[in-house]
Amino acid sequence: MSETTAGPRYTLWQMVRYMLRLGTLGFGGPVALVGYMQRDLVEEREWISQEDYKEGLALAQIAPGPLAAQLGIYMGYVHYRVLGATLAGIAFVLPSFLMVLALGWAYVRFNGLPWMQAVFYGVGAAVIGIIAMSAKKLTQKSIGSDRLLWAIYLLLVVVTVITESELAWMFIASGILVWLLRAPPKWLARGSVQAAALTQAPMAGSLIGAMDVSLLAQIGIFFAKAGAFVFGSGLAIVPFLYGGVVADNHWLNDRQFVDAVAVAMITPGPVVITVGFIGYLIAGLPGACVAALATFIPCYLFTVIPAPYFKKYGRLPGVLAFVDGITAAAIGAITGSVIVLARRSIIDIPTALLALVTVVLLWRFKKLQEPAIIVAAALAGLVLYPLLRA
Repeated sequence: MSETTAGPRYTLWQMVRYMLRLGTLGFGGPVALVGYMQRDLVEEREWISQEDYKEGLALAQIAPGPLAAQLGIYMGYVHYRVLGATLAGIAFVLPSFLMVLALGWAYVRFNGLPWMQAVFYGVGAAVIGIIAMSAKKLTQKSIGSDRLLWAIYLLLVVVTVITESELAWMFIASGILVWLLRAPPKWLARGSVQAAALTQAPMAGSLIGAMDVSLLAQIGIFFAKAGAFVFGSGLAIVPFLYGGVVADNHWLNDRQFVDAVAVAMITPGPVVITVGFIGYLIAGLPGACVAALATFIPCYLFTVIPAPYFKKYGRLPGVLAFVDGITAAAIGAITGSVIVLARRSIIDIPTALLALVTVVLLWRFKKLQEPAIIVAAALAGLVLYPLLRA
């Protein structure tokens, strides 16, 4: 009997406390965060079954919005439904939101954060080591020795490295492929009217965005579109944000936008929380709150609304095969993103050494906490960066 049927081995408040801790200390972006959830909730605490975790990961991949936040919401939903999903989501996002608010205030107050480049120099390299180890563990646990899943996994690694983006349609196609090969349906349903209507949603969002509204309303509409229509994890949202924030609306300049992305990488929790920093630079505290709410409410809805159907039909052979295919594709894309990010963060010998040392430490010392590595890497960056740029 599954964990879900037998009942939870933890209280709702234990899950909330865990999400608060993960949101406060979980460095490394979406790749690392989904790895932490598997390690902590599935393997060590055994609060969540492997099947429930895989369902949550699959749902987070096929729905638009930030991967780690959606998976965290689903982890809260597994045993405590809507209340658990709501509290887990808030607990996961709130700590990093408060951090970017503080950084936004300091950025405006002191006219930029020149030290950020030095910190990011060290942290960026260490993060590569952290997410590489997370990707390795995810691959071992979820792919195993299955040849079909390995083929899908490797294909997505290559595609992600070449395109430097995560293609949502490939996740869905992978799920359908495994479904058709391993549990072929007796009949195939035709596309529904609702599905056709969803294809028009981005166009409707564009029409709304063209209306003459106040600045806060413009911020809300733009970031709601970012949360509702951008697929992929972590930095996948960055090109969309750049187009709207810098190129179209001219709310920020290039330097400010790059600093906003750096803030996302040096703070724990979901990378997408950079929307709070951007919103603060545009319109202060109200702008930050509107941008964050508009971005995360769609991903919350895209997780909670379909979740009951995942729970009800998730044990059917066809659904299990579909989830296996999407999971293999998702982990392949995550592994590919490690290589993409490494190209940008490992720029010289010192950063390569920092990444290598991080991998060795995590491999050798299983109980070593990632925040300790992040702090050490930040200090190394503050020392090394000025010397190398002198």
